[in-house]
Amino acid sequence: MLDSMVHDNCGVFAIFGHRRAAELTYLGLYSLQHRGQESAGVVTSDQGDFHLHKSMGQVSKVFSDPETISKLTGRMAIGHTRYSTTGASSLLNIQPFMITNRRSNLAVAHNGNLTNSLELKHSLDSRGSIFQTTSDTEIILHLIATSKKRTRFDRICDALKKIKGSYSLVFLTEDSVIAARDPHGFRPLAIGKLRNTYLVASETCAFDILGAKYVRDVEPGEIVEISKSGIRSHRFKKNGKNAFCIFEYIYFSRPDSRIFGENVDKVRRRLGRLLAREHPVKADIVIGIPDSANTATLGFAEESGIRFEIGLIRNHYVGRTFIDPKQSIRDLDVRLKFNPVKGVLKGRRVVVVDDSIVRGTTSMKLVKMIREAGAKEIHFRVSSPPIIAPCFFGIDMPTRKELLASRMNVKQMEKYIGVDSLRYLSVKGMLAMPSLPDTTFCHGCFTGRYPIPPPRANGKDKLDH
Repeated sequence: MLDSMVHDNCGVFAIFGHRRAAELTYLGLYSLQHRGQESAGVVTSDQGDFHLHKSMGQVSKVFSDPETISKLTGRMAIGHTRYSTTGASSLLNIQPFMITNRRSNLAVAHNGNLTNSLELKHSLDSRGSIFQTTSDTEIILHLIATSKKRTRFDRICDALKKIKGSYSLVFLTEDSVIAARDPHGFRPLAIGKLRNTYLVASETCAFDILGAKYVRDVEPGEIVEISKSGIRSHRFKKNGKNAFCIFEYIYFSRPDSRIFGENVDKVRRRLGRLLAREHPVKADIVIGIPDSANTATLGFAEESGIRFEIGLIRNHYVGRTFIDPKQSIRDLDVRLKFNPVKGVLKGRRVVVVDDSIVRGTTSMKLVKMIREAGAKEIHFRVSSPPIIAPCFFGIDMPTRKELLASRMNVKQMEKYIGVDSLRYLSVKGMLAMPSLPDTTFCHGCFTGRYPIPPPRANGKDKLDH
């Protein structure tokens, strides 16, 4: 459970060759809702005619009217569910984006962040390109439109060679679905199959809801075209050194997904076990902050031998409230989401396991609630290292000065949060948890060392995803 203002930017989904393409895309996006709750959209291709519906809100709200889905005809579709970075939440930025160029339609949905977006935008601006959004994704469409290559596939490859950063992309053309992943593979992207239908999704949990089987990942630096002729694969760039986002394992991806070659649930359990070995503690029970820390908590309990209990109940139906917490009940935001189980906590020495701490404000409020419920001692254990730096590759994370661990040491954080002890998993331990050989990760938010140069900071010119 992370503090506020940390979100993954989006999830993407694509389907080729199904008469109910729009319905299946809706279900796929529903499974990817955790990757973005701000807006959603679907575009379908029906014998060359594109049909698009997108709006602000969660997937169930955007497609609440059954007639909306019925109007999205065709056997191919792409979809997107989004959370924007700060300051760019608007209707214009809702994906998928759709254009008509050289007498043909093209749509795109994107998960990631381009690090050379400002340079590309200024270059395109100087050549007369007109931008309608503040999204870096629109730059990709302009690069495709201005490419001199002969075929549409080659124009997309040409555009991808010019962009830098993190991107998992799905394109919809009049007769195909195209998927691509950046050469470092920052964000996950998988291919699935449902009988004769091919699917592409940010996470494999989107296949499970449809009864589809996972086939393989789109490889870093690979572009895949799915058409009536089958699957065509091409390397548009040589693989860079893999830089899979370790935070996908720690927090973002669903535990029932398989990403970067491993099951998320298994990795999180190993994180919890190593956390218990690195930082043992005498306690009566261990509880997790639901829901993202549940699996790591089980691993901690199994390794430590301390009994696992459900000490916090999460309300999954929290929406916006008209009550201002500053004017009424202090800590209302946390109390709306969580409630302590007093019978479990009272008089006990409690280990609280969480996956990460960002600002520390939510952790502090939760600790206060657990104390008020009668806990005798509270020992906080975190299944990742301290977050000391922002992310530039697809996660909306606070600035360095807002990150608790960038301005306090562990002892200071311990006092700030109000716990008897606070311990983090080591960087070495975190990076050792995935078991695949020769797998390398982006861990810039934990170490300040990034696999590729981050984008230039330039205030007003900042582009959103």
